[in-house]
Amino acid sequence: AGGVPRGAPGRPLRTAAPVGSDIFRELGLGLERVVQTLKEQLPSSRGGWGSWTPPGGPPGPRPPEEADIVVVGGGIMGWSIAFWLKVLERQRHGMKVLVVERDPTYSQASTVLSAGGIRQQFSLPENIHMSRFSASFLRNINEHLGIPSEPPIDIQFQPSGYLFLAPPESAAKLEATVQLQRSEGARVALLSPTQLKEKFPWMDTEGVALASYGLEDEGWFDPWTLLSAFRYKAMSLGVYSCTGEVQSEDGGGAHSRVIPPPRPPRTPHLTPPPQVRMPNSREYQPVACAIVVNAAGAWAGELLEAAGVPKELCQPPLPIQPRKRYVFSWHCPNGPGFSCPFLIDTTGAYFRRDGISGNYLGGMSPPEEEEPDPSNLSVDHEFFQEHVWPLLARRVPAFESLQPRGAWAGYYDYNSFDQNPVLGPHPRLENLYVAAGFSGHGLQHAPAAGKAVAELVVKGRYETLDLQRLGWRRLMDGEALQEEGVV
Repeated sequence: AGGVPRGAPGRPLRTAAPVGSDIFRELGLGLERVVQTLKEQLPSSRGGWGSWTPPGGPPGPRPPEEADIVVVGGGIMGWSIAFWLKVLERQRHGMKVLVVERDPTYSQASTVLSAGGIRQQFSLPENIHMSRFSASFLRNINEHLGIPSEPPIDIQFQPSGYLFLAPPESAAKLEATVQLQRSEGARVALLSPTQLKEKFPWMDTEGVALASYGLEDEGWFDPWTLLSAFRYKAMSLGVYSCTGEVQSEDGGGAHSRVIPPPRPPRTPHLTPPPQVRMPNSREYQPVACAIVVNAAGAWAGELLEAAGVPKELCQPPLPIQPRKRYVFSWHCPNGPGFSCPFLIDTTGAYFRRDGISGNYLGGMSPPEEEEPDPSNLSVDHEFFQEHVWPLLARRVPAFESLQPRGAWAGYYDYNSFDQNPVLGPHPRLENLYVAAGFSGHGLQHAPAAGKAVAELVVKGRYETLDLQRLGWRRLMDGEALQEEGVV
Protein backbone atom coordinates (compact mmCIF):
# COMPACT_ATOMS: atom_id res chain seq x y z
CA ALA A 1 0.00 0.00 0.00
CA GLY A 2 1.48 3.26 -1.12
CA GLY A 3 4.56 1.44 -2.50
CA VAL A 4 5.90 1.22 -6.01
CA PRO A 5 4.37 -1.75 -7.75
CA ARG A 6 6.67 -4.46 -9.07
CA GLY A 7 7.74 -3.72 -12.57
CA ALA A 8 6.98 -0.01 -12.27
CA PRO A 9 9.33 2.51 -13.96
CA GLY A 10 12.46 3.28 -11.86
CA ARG A 11 12.68 -0.08 -10.16
CA PRO A 12 14.35 -3.15 -11.71
CA LEU A 13 12.30 -6.24 -12.16
CA ARG A 14 13.62 -9.14 -9.98
CA THR A 15 12.86 -12.78 -9.99
CA ALA A 16 12.54 -14.73 -6.77
CA ALA A 17 15.58 -16.90 -5.88
CA PRO A 18 15.13 -20.39 -4.61
CA VAL A 19 15.20 -20.57 -0.84
CA GLY A 20 17.92 -23.23 -0.87
CA SER A 21 20.52 -21.01 -2.63
CA ASP A 22 20.43 -18.44 0.21
CA ILE A 23 21.11 -21.20 2.71
CA PHE A 24 24.17 -22.44 0.80
CA ARG A 25 25.50 -18.91 0.28
CA GLU A 26 25.22 -18.10 4.01
CA LEU A 27 26.82 -21.43 4.85
CA GLY A 28 29.76 -20.66 2.54
CA LEU A 29 30.29 -17.24 4.09
CA GLY A 30 30.14 -18.79 7.54
CA LEU A 31 32.81 -21.35 6.65
CA GLU A 32 35.07 -18.60 5.29
CA ARG A 33 34.76 -16.73 8.60
CA VAL A 34 35.60 -19.87 10.55
CA VAL A 35 38.68 -20.53 8.40
CA GLN A 36 39.87 -16.93 8.80
CA THR A 37 39.40 -17.14 12.58
CA LEU A 38 41.43 -20.36 12.70
CA LYS A 39 44.22 -18.75 10.66
CA GLU A 40 44.40 -15.85 13.09
CA GLN A 41 44.21 -17.80 16.33
CA LEU A 42 45.63 -21.30 15.89
CA PRO A 43 49.38 -21.82 16.60
CA SER A 44 51.53 -21.96 13.52
CA SER A 45 53.16 -25.14 12.28
CA ARG A 46 56.04 -25.59 9.88
CA GLY A 47 54.66 -25.01 6.41
CA GLY A 48 51.36 -23.78 7.89
CA TRP A 49 49.68 -20.40 7.99
CA GLY A 50 52.46 -18.28 9.44
CA SER A 51 53.28 -16.92 12.87
CA TRP A 52 50.76 -16.76 15.67
CA THR A 53 50.83 -15.37 19.17
CA PRO A 54 48.12 -15.11 21.78
CA PRO A 55 46.55 -11.64 21.80
CA GLY A 56 48.77 -9.36 23.89
CA GLY A 57 51.41 -12.04 24.42
CA PRO A 58 55.07 -12.13 23.35
CA PRO A 59 56.04 -13.93 20.14
CA GLY A 60 58.06 -17.11 20.32
CA PRO A 61 58.70 -19.44 23.25
CA ARG A 62 59.15 -17.94 26.70
CA PRO A 63 62.46 -18.39 28.51
CA PRO A 64 62.46 -21.07 31.20
CA GLU A 65 61.66 -19.88 34.71
CA GLU A 66 64.92 -21.29 36.00
CA ALA A 67 68.32 -22.43 34.78
CA ASP A 68 71.64 -23.29 36.37
CA ILE A 69 73.62 -20.89 34.17
CA VAL A 70 72.40 -17.97 32.07
CA VAL A 71 74.77 -16.77 29.33
CA VAL A 72 73.88 -13.23 28.24
CA GLY A 73 74.90 -12.83 24.61
CA GLY A 74 74.46 -15.33 21.81
CA GLY A 75 77.46 -14.34 19.71
CA ILE A 76 80.47 -16.55 19.11
CA MET A 77 81.73 -16.10 22.69
CA GLY A 78 78.40 -16.92 24.34
CA TRP A 79 77.83 -20.05 22.30
CA SER A 80 81.41 -21.22 22.77
CA ILE A 81 81.01 -20.92 26.55
CA ALA A 82 77.68 -22.75 26.43
CA PHE A 83 79.18 -25.53 24.30
CA TRP A 84 82.14 -26.07 26.63
CA LEU A 85 79.89 -25.98 29.73
CA LYS A 86 77.99 -28.96 28.37
CA VAL A 87 81.16 -30.74 27.32
CA LEU A 88 82.61 -30.32 30.82
CA GLU A 89 79.49 -31.12 32.85
CA ARG A 90 80.07 -33.98 35.25
CA GLN A 91 76.97 -35.92 34.25
CA ARG A 92 74.73 -35.97 31.22
CA HIS A 93 72.05 -33.26 31.48
CA GLY A 94 73.63 -32.20 34.75
CA MET A 95 73.38 -28.47 33.99
CA LYS A 96 70.61 -26.39 32.51
CA VAL A 97 72.33 -23.73 30.41
CA LEU A 98 70.37 -20.89 28.80
CA VAL A 99 71.74 -18.52 26.13
CA VAL A 100 69.88 -15.21 25.73
CA GLU A 101 70.35 -13.30 22.47
CA ARG A 102 68.46 -10.12 21.63
CA ASP A 103 68.89 -10.30 17.83
CA PRO A 104 68.28 -13.77 16.32
CA THR A 105 69.02 -12.37 12.85
CA TYR A 106 72.55 -11.38 13.94
CA SER A 107 72.26 -8.35 11.67
CA GLN A 108 74.45 -6.25 14.00
CA ALA A 109 76.52 -9.02 15.56
CA SER A 110 80.25 -8.41 15.80
CA THR A 111 80.89 -12.06 14.96
CA VAL A 112 79.41 -12.06 11.48
CA LEU A 113 80.51 -8.51 10.62
CA SER A 114 84.20 -9.16 11.23
CA ALA A 115 86.92 -9.75 8.65
CA GLY A 116 87.24 -13.35 9.86
CA GLY A 117 90.99 -13.49 10.55
CA ILE A 118 93.06 -15.71 12.83
CA ARG A 119 96.72 -15.15 13.64
CA GLN A 120 99.44 -16.16 16.05
CA GLN A 121 101.18 -12.78 15.90
CA PHE A 122 100.35 -11.12 19.22
CA SER A 123 102.62 -9.48 21.77
CA LEU A 124 101.00 -11.02 24.89
CA PRO A 125 101.70 -14.69 25.70
CA GLU A 126 98.08 -15.33 26.71
CA ASN A 127 96.83 -14.16 23.32
CA ILE A 128 99.35 -16.36 21.54
CA HIS A 129 98.26 -19.33 23.66
CA MET A 130 94.59 -18.73 22.80
CA SER A 131 95.45 -18.43 19.10
CA ARG A 132 97.35 -21.70 19.11
CA PHE A 133 94.49 -23.50 20.89
CA SER A 134 91.90 -22.03 18.52
CA ALA A 135 93.93 -22.94 15.43
CA SER A 136 94.10 -26.56 16.58
CA PHE A 137 90.39 -26.51 17.36
CA LEU A 138 89.51 -25.18 13.90
CA ARG A 139 91.81 -27.67 12.22
CA ASN A 140 89.86 -30.49 13.89
CA ILE A 141 86.50 -28.74 13.98
CA ASN A 142 84.43 -31.74 12.97
CA GLU A 143 85.77 -33.73 15.90
CA HIS A 144 84.47 -31.01 18.24
CA LEU A 145 81.38 -29.56 16.58
CA GLY A 146 80.36 -32.19 14.05
CA ILE A 147 76.86 -33.64 14.45
CA PRO A 148 76.09 -37.22 13.35
CA SER A 149 74.00 -37.43 10.16
CA GLU A 150 74.78 -33.78 9.36
CA PRO A 151 77.17 -32.69 6.55
CA PRO A 152 80.79 -31.99 7.59
CA ILE A 153 81.56 -28.44 8.69
CA ASP A 154 83.62 -26.38 6.23
CA ILE A 155 84.65 -22.98 7.58
CA GLN A 156 86.39 -22.19 4.25
CA PHE A 157 89.75 -21.53 5.88
CA GLN A 158 92.27 -19.68 3.71
CA PRO A 159 95.82 -20.31 5.08
CA SER A 160 97.44 -17.24 3.56
CA GLY A 161 99.09 -15.86 6.70
CA TYR A 162 99.35 -12.39 8.23
CA LEU A 163 102.04 -9.97 7.11
CA PHE A 164 102.97 -7.14 9.51
CA LEU A 165 105.10 -4.30 8.12
CA ALA A 166 107.24 -2.19 10.45
CA PRO A 167 108.87 1.21 9.82
CA PRO A 168 112.47 1.79 11.00
CA GLU A 169 111.42 3.14 14.42
CA SER A 170 109.40 -0.03 15.16
CA ALA A 171 111.70 -2.68 13.70
CA ALA A 172 113.42 -3.59 16.98
CA LYS A 173 110.09 -3.97 18.77
CA LEU A 174 108.73 -6.19 15.98
CA GLU A 175 111.84 -8.39 16.10
CA ALA A 176 111.50 -8.83 19.88
CA THR A 177 107.81 -9.68 19.49
CA VAL A 178 108.59 -12.32 16.89
CA GLN A 179 111.14 -13.89 19.24
CA LEU A 180 108.41 -14.13 21.88
CA GLN A 181 106.00 -15.68 19.39
CA ARG A 182 108.60 -18.25 18.38
CA SER A 183 109.32 -19.12 22.01
CA GLU A 184 105.60 -19.87 22.43
CA GLY A 185 105.62 -22.24 19.46
CA ALA A 186 104.37 -19.99 16.67
CA ARG A 187 106.01 -20.25 13.25
CA VAL A 188 106.77 -16.70 12.13
CA ALA A 189 109.41 -15.50 9.65
CA LEU A 190 111.23 -12.16 9.63
CA LEU A 191 111.66 -10.64 6.17
CA SER A 192 113.95 -7.82 5.06
CA PRO A 193 112.68 -5.33 2.45
CA THR A 194 114.62 -7.22 -0.22
CA GLN A 195 113.08 -10.57 0.77
CA LEU A 196 109.69 -8.90 0.98
CA LYS A 197 109.95 -7.61 -2.57
CA GLU A 198 111.08 -11.00 -3.86
CA LYS A 199 108.11 -12.80 -2.29
CA PHE A 200 105.50 -10.13 -3.01
CA PRO A 201 106.65 -8.28 -6.18
CA TRP A 202 103.38 -6.32 -6.32
CA MET A 203 104.33 -4.43 -3.15
CA ASP A 204 106.10 -1.07 -2.78
CA THR A 205 108.46 -1.53 0.20
CA GLU A 206 109.25 2.15 0.74
CA GLY A 207 109.28 2.97 4.45
CA VAL A 208 109.44 -0.69 5.49
CA ALA A 209 112.44 -1.77 7.57
CA LEU A 210 111.23 -5.23 8.60
CA ALA A 211 108.24 -7.54 8.18
CA SER A 212 106.90 -10.55 10.07
CA TYR A 213 105.07 -13.25 8.17
CA GLY A 214 103.02 -16.08 9.70
CA LEU A 215 103.92 -19.43 8.20
CA GLU A 216 101.33 -21.60 9.92
CA ASP A 217 97.87 -21.39 11.53
CA GLU A 218 97.12 -17.95 10.13
CA GLY A 219 94.63 -16.74 7.57
CA TRP A 220 90.87 -16.19 7.51
CA PHE A 221 87.62 -18.14 7.49
CA ASP A 222 83.83 -17.73 7.38
CA PRO A 223 82.60 -16.36 10.75
CA TRP A 224 78.94 -17.28 10.21
CA THR A 225 79.77 -20.94 9.65
CA LEU A 226 81.73 -21.12 12.90
CA LEU A 227 79.01 -19.35 14.88
CA SER A 228 76.35 -21.66 13.46
CA ALA A 229 78.45 -24.74 14.20
CA PHE A 230 78.91 -23.75 17.86
CA ARG A 231 75.21 -22.93 18.20
CA TYR A 232 73.87 -26.13 16.64
CA LYS A 233 76.30 -28.34 18.51
CA ALA A 234 75.55 -26.68 21.85
CA MET A 235 71.82 -27.07 21.29
CA SER A 236 72.30 -30.71 20.34
CA LEU A 237 73.96 -31.15 23.74
CA GLY A 238 70.94 -29.69 25.51
CA VAL A 239 71.62 -25.95 25.70
CA TYR A 240 68.46 -23.82 25.77
CA SER A 241 68.18 -20.56 23.89
CA CYS A 242 65.70 -17.71 23.79
CA THR A 243 65.31 -14.34 22.15
CA GLY A 244 65.05 -11.28 24.36
CA GLU A 245 66.90 -8.47 26.06
CA VAL A 246 68.22 -8.85 29.56
CA GLN A 247 67.01 -5.82 31.46
CA SER A 248 66.06 -4.47 34.82
CA GLU A 249 62.39 -4.30 35.75
CA ASP A 250 62.29 -0.59 34.90
CA GLY A 251 63.93 -1.14 31.50
CA GLY A 252 66.91 0.90 32.62
CA GLY A 253 70.18 1.46 30.82
CA ALA A 254 71.06 3.56 27.83
CA HIS A 255 70.63 0.56 25.57
CA SER A 256 68.37 -1.46 27.90
CA ARG A 257 70.93 -4.21 28.34
CA VAL A 258 71.21 -4.71 32.06
CA ILE A 259 71.29 -7.79 34.21
CA PRO A 260 69.16 -7.65 37.36
CA PRO A 261 66.50 -5.40 38.87
CA PRO A 262 67.58 -3.21 41.81
CA ARG A 263 67.96 -5.20 45.01
CA PRO A 264 69.60 -4.40 48.36
CA PRO A 265 73.09 -5.87 48.73
CA ARG A 266 73.43 -9.23 50.39
CA THR A 267 76.29 -11.11 51.98
CA PRO A 268 77.75 -12.79 50.06
CA HIS A 269 76.96 -10.38 47.22
CA LEU A 270 75.20 -12.15 44.38
CA THR A 271 73.78 -11.05 41.07
CA PRO A 272 69.95 -11.14 41.28
CA PRO A 273 68.01 -13.18 38.69
CA PRO A 274 68.12 -11.81 35.14
CA GLN A 275 64.94 -10.31 33.73
CA VAL A 276 64.46 -11.29 30.07
CA ARG A 277 62.25 -8.91 28.13
CA MET A 278 60.29 -10.63 25.38
CA PRO A 279 60.83 -9.27 21.84
CA ASN A 280 58.14 -6.85 20.63
CA SER A 281 56.48 -7.03 24.01
CA ARG A 282 56.45 -5.30 27.39
CA GLU A 283 56.52 -8.61 29.24
CA TYR A 284 59.46 -9.77 31.35
CA GLN A 285 60.37 -13.28 32.38
CA PRO A 286 62.60 -13.60 35.47
CA VAL A 287 64.99 -16.54 35.21
CA ALA A 288 66.17 -17.89 38.54
CA CYS A 289 69.74 -19.12 38.19
CA ALA A 290 72.92 -19.85 40.09
CA ILE A 291 75.40 -18.16 37.71
CA VAL A 292 75.25 -15.38 35.12
CA VAL A 293 77.91 -15.08 32.40
CA ASN A 294 78.20 -11.65 30.79
CA ALA A 295 79.24 -12.37 27.20
CA ALA A 296 77.47 -9.32 25.75
CA GLY A 297 80.47 -8.19 23.70
CA ALA A 298 80.50 -4.48 22.94
CA TRP A 299 77.65 -3.94 25.41
CA ALA A 300 79.18 -5.85 28.32
CA GLY A 301 80.25 -2.66 30.08
CA GLU A 302 76.79 -1.09 29.86
CA LEU A 303 75.21 -4.34 30.98
CA LEU A 304 77.15 -4.21 34.23
CA GLU A 305 76.97 -0.45 34.80
CA ALA A 306 73.18 -0.41 34.62
CA ALA A 307 72.67 -3.62 36.57
CA GLY A 308 70.95 -1.95 39.49
CA VAL A 309 73.66 -3.25 41.83
CA PRO A 310 75.01 -0.65 44.29
CA LYS A 311 77.89 1.25 42.72
CA GLU A 312 80.36 0.24 45.41
CA LEU A 313 79.93 -3.37 44.31
CA CYS A 314 80.63 -2.53 40.66
CA GLN A 315 84.14 -1.21 41.26
CA PRO A 316 86.32 -1.20 39.34
CA PRO A 317 84.06 -0.44 36.37
CA LEU A 318 84.24 -2.69 33.33
CA PRO A 319 86.05 -0.49 30.74
CA ILE A 320 84.41 -2.05 27.69
CA GLN A 321 82.60 0.06 25.13
CA PRO A 322 81.38 -0.30 21.55
CA ARG A 323 83.73 1.03 18.87
CA LYS A 324 82.48 1.16 15.30
CA ARG A 325 84.79 -0.16 12.60
CA TYR A 326 84.29 -0.05 8.84
CA VAL A 327 85.12 -2.86 6.42
CA PHE A 328 85.34 -1.84 2.76
CA SER A 329 85.37 -4.09 -0.28
CA TRP A 330 86.75 -3.40 -3.74
CA HIS A 331 87.68 -5.00 -7.05
CA CYS A 332 91.07 -4.77 -8.73
CA PRO A 333 91.66 -7.24 -11.58
CA ASN A 334 95.45 -6.70 -11.62
CA GLY A 335 95.88 -6.70 -7.84
CA PRO A 336 97.76 -9.27 -5.68
CA GLY A 337 97.05 -12.87 -6.61
CA PHE A 338 96.37 -16.06 -4.71
CA SER A 339 99.45 -15.63 -2.49
CA CYS A 340 98.08 -12.35 -1.08
CA PRO A 341 98.36 -12.38 2.73
CA PHE A 342 96.35 -10.55 5.37
CA LEU A 343 98.56 -7.45 5.20
CA ILE A 344 98.89 -4.92 8.05
CA ASP A 345 100.61 -1.78 6.78
CA THR A 346 102.98 0.44 8.74
CA THR A 347 100.12 2.97 8.87
CA GLY A 348 97.64 0.53 10.40
CA ALA A 349 95.65 0.11 7.19
CA TYR A 350 94.94 -3.53 6.33
CA PHE A 351 93.56 -5.63 3.50
CA ARG A 352 93.20 -9.23 2.44
CA ARG A 353 92.08 -11.15 -0.58
CA ASP A 354 88.34 -11.97 -0.76
CA GLY A 355 88.03 -15.00 -3.00
CA ILE A 356 90.19 -15.51 -6.08
CA SER A 357 88.66 -13.12 -8.63
CA GLY A 358 90.40 -9.84 -7.88
CA ASN A 359 88.21 -8.94 -4.92
CA TYR A 360 89.57 -7.57 -1.65
CA LEU A 361 88.39 -6.18 1.65
CA GLY A 362 90.08 -4.01 4.26
CA GLY A 363 90.02 -0.87 6.36
CA MET A 364 91.76 0.72 9.33
CA SER A 365 91.02 1.97 12.83
CA PRO A 366 90.56 5.74 13.08
CA PRO A 367 92.57 7.93 15.46
CA GLU A 368 91.23 8.04 19.02
CA GLU A 369 90.02 11.61 18.59
CA GLU A 370 88.07 10.71 15.43
CA GLU A 371 86.10 7.70 16.68
CA PRO A 372 82.79 7.49 14.78
CA ASP A 373 79.44 7.56 16.54
CA PRO A 374 78.65 3.96 17.63
CA SER A 375 74.90 4.55 18.03
CA ASN A 376 74.31 3.03 14.59
CA LEU A 377 76.11 1.03 11.92
CA SER A 378 76.02 3.57 9.12
CA VAL A 379 79.16 3.75 6.97
CA ASP A 380 81.21 6.85 6.23
CA HIS A 381 82.34 6.14 2.66
CA GLU A 382 84.50 9.26 2.62
CA PHE A 383 86.70 7.61 5.26
CA PHE A 384 87.76 5.11 2.61
CA GLN A 385 88.24 7.75 -0.08
CA GLU A 386 90.23 10.15 2.11
CA HIS A 387 92.12 7.90 4.54
CA VAL A 388 92.25 4.24 3.54
CA TRP A 389 92.54 4.24 -0.26
CA PRO A 390 95.58 6.57 -0.46
CA LEU A 391 97.50 4.37 2.01
CA LEU A 392 96.59 1.17 0.15
CA ALA A 393 97.53 2.64 -3.22
CA ARG A 394 100.90 3.76 -1.89
CA ARG A 395 101.66 0.25 -0.65
CA VAL A 396 100.13 -1.60 -3.62
CA PRO A 397 100.40 0.55 -6.77
CA ALA A 398 97.80 -1.59 -8.56
CA PHE A 399 95.20 -0.34 -6.08
CA GLU A 400 95.40 3.14 -7.58
CA SER A 401 92.79 1.96 -10.07
CA LEU A 402 90.66 -0.14 -7.71
CA GLN A 403 86.87 -0.05 -7.99
CA PRO A 404 84.99 0.30 -4.65
CA ARG A 405 82.17 -2.23 -4.35
CA GLY A 406 80.56 -1.81 -0.95
CA ALA A 407 81.11 -1.52 2.79
CA TRP A 408 79.68 -2.43 6.14
CA ALA A 409 80.30 -1.56 9.78
CA GLY A 410 80.63 -3.72 12.87
CA TYR A 411 81.50 -3.34 16.54
CA TYR A 412 84.67 -3.97 18.49
CA ASP A 413 84.07 -4.77 22.17
CA TYR A 414 86.88 -2.36 22.94
CA ASN A 415 88.66 -2.52 26.29
CA SER A 416 89.91 1.05 26.74
CA PHE A 417 92.17 -0.05 29.61
CA ASP A 418 94.56 -2.30 27.68
CA GLN A 419 92.77 -3.74 24.62
CA ASN A 420 92.69 -7.20 26.16
CA PRO A 421 89.74 -9.31 27.31
CA VAL A 422 88.43 -9.42 30.85
CA LEU A 423 87.80 -13.04 31.79
CA GLY A 424 86.56 -14.70 34.93
CA PRO A 425 84.54 -14.03 38.08
CA HIS A 426 83.64 -10.54 39.23
CA PRO A 427 85.62 -9.57 42.36
CA ARG A 428 82.51 -8.61 44.37
CA LEU A 429 79.57 -10.38 42.73
CA GLU A 430 80.33 -14.00 43.40
CA ASN A 431 78.02 -15.55 40.81
CA LEU A 432 78.85 -13.21 37.92
CA TYR A 433 81.43 -14.11 35.27
CA VAL A 434 82.57 -11.95 32.37
CA ALA A 435 84.04 -12.81 28.96
CA ALA A 436 84.35 -9.64 26.90
CA GLY A 437 86.68 -6.85 25.79
CA PHE A 438 88.64 -8.71 23.10
CA SER A 439 89.02 -5.49 21.10
CA GLY A 440 88.71 -7.09 17.68
CA HIS A 441 90.12 -10.60 18.21
CA GLY A 442 87.16 -12.27 19.94
CA LEU A 443 86.20 -14.39 16.93
CA GLN A 444 89.57 -16.10 16.67
CA HIS A 445 89.94 -16.57 20.43
CA ALA A 446 86.40 -17.78 21.12
CA PRO A 447 87.17 -21.52 21.11
CA ALA A 448 89.94 -21.03 23.69
CA ALA A 449 88.31 -18.37 25.85
CA GLY A 450 85.03 -20.28 25.90
CA LYS A 451 86.73 -23.37 27.29
CA ALA A 452 88.71 -21.33 29.82
CA VAL A 453 85.60 -19.64 31.24
CA ALA A 454 83.72 -22.95 31.30
CA GLU A 455 86.57 -24.51 33.29
CA LEU A 456 86.36 -21.69 35.82
CA VAL A 457 82.63 -22.20 36.22
CA VAL A 458 82.63 -26.00 36.37
CA LYS A 459 85.98 -26.75 38.03
CA GLY A 460 86.85 -23.47 39.75
CA ARG A 461 90.24 -23.19 38.04
CA TYR A 462 91.98 -22.93 34.68
CA GLU A 463 93.27 -26.25 33.38
CA THR A 464 93.88 -26.02 29.63
CA LEU A 465 95.24 -22.45 29.48
CA ASP A 466 96.41 -20.23 32.31
CA LEU A 467 94.59 -16.93 31.71
CA GLN A 468 94.67 -15.60 35.27
CA ARG A 469 96.37 -12.37 34.23
CA LEU A 470 93.35 -11.53 32.08
CA GLY A 471 91.08 -11.41 35.13
CA TRP A 472 89.74 -8.46 37.12
CA ARG A 473 92.84 -8.14 39.32
CA ARG A 474 94.72 -6.01 36.81
CA LEU A 475 91.79 -3.57 36.67
CA MET A 476 91.79 -3.29 40.46
CA ASP A 477 95.57 -2.84 40.60
CA GLY A 478 95.71 -0.49 37.60
CA GLU A 479 98.32 -2.68 35.90
CA ALA A 480 97.61 -2.85 32.17
CA LEU A 481 98.68 -5.79 29.99
CA GLN A 482 99.17 -3.83 26.82
CA GLU A 483 98.67 -5.72 23.55
CA GLU A 484 100.68 -4.19 20.71
CA GLY A 485 99.03 -6.27 18.00
CA VAL A 486 95.61 -4.61 17.94
CA VAL A 487 94.49 -3.98 14.35
